[in-house]
Amino acid sequence: MPSLDDLKKRISSVKSTQKITKAMKMVAAAKLRRAQENAEKGRPYSEKMNNIILNLSNSISDKENASKFLVGTGKDNVHLCVVITADRGLCGGFNSNICKKAKSYFEKIIKEGKTLKIFTVGSKGFDQLKRIYGNYVIENVDFKGHKNITYKEAEEIGNKIIKLFNESQFDICKLFYNRFKNVMTQIPQEQQLIPVENNKNEKEKNLENFYEFEPEEEEILKNLLPKNISTQTFKAFLENAASEQGSRMTAMDSATRNAGDLVDKLTITYNRSRQAAITKELIEIISGAESL
Repeated sequence: MPSLDDLKKRISSVKSTQKITKAMKMVAAAKLRRAQENAEKGRPYSEKMNNIILNLSNSISDKENASKFLVGTGKDNVHLCVVITADRGLCGGFNSNICKKAKSYFEKIIKEGKTLKIFTVGSKGFDQLKRIYGNYVIENVDFKGHKNITYKEAEEIGNKIIKLFNESQFDICKLFYNRFKNVMTQIPQEQQLIPVENNKNEKEKNLENFYEFEPEEEEILKNLLPKNISTQTFKAFLENAASEQGSRMTAMDSATRNAGDLVDKLTITYNRSRQAAITKELIEIISGAESL
């Protein structure tokens, strides 16, 4: 049984922790609003750019000489997986969920006997993956010194992916991140960057075939395809930023409530121990008085 002093110190310690988690929850809630707005504003732009590229690709007659960013290398032997996580912790299962999604894909690629290469963005993802998949990690980038990640950082990552592709380092590139749905829900995503994946049905394709483009489709795609990689990466950063704050807000709210419950339990234990000590002291006094 802990002493009264120990219980008093423990209650004080838990209360201090509760104040920290409550403050972190409030900070996350304040940051979440802006991050959510940015993520929601970024979605239409990235989706429309993807649609334009797919529409242009449908108009190209010479598919064999089309850009490799669009049609691929014709092989799927080497897979590059770009895993985007946070640089900070205390955000619930945010980082773990992305890594879990990525790990299931890694196992599938390894089982098929294909070559796996991992590009981690964010220190938390690297820390989780290096234990098992350390030999597959070809590059790790983090933005610990950056307050907010802008398009400039996304472009840096995009240029590195393009450089690796131009050097024939991989055939297929996949992007892993969390899509923000609401404060309670963030959905791990797996998106193919290279070659551009066509998820549109025939009806949608037919609706967009009447567009006319100037200059020629090939020339537009030559400029647009590399830019699309940076745009999709930036979209992933925006989604991750909102998901991280939502997850942190939920985790800190849960931690604050748990701390409150623990304080209540410790206070009850403290009061019982104090009462027992007083009762024992009274019994000793009464016993001493009776013996006189």
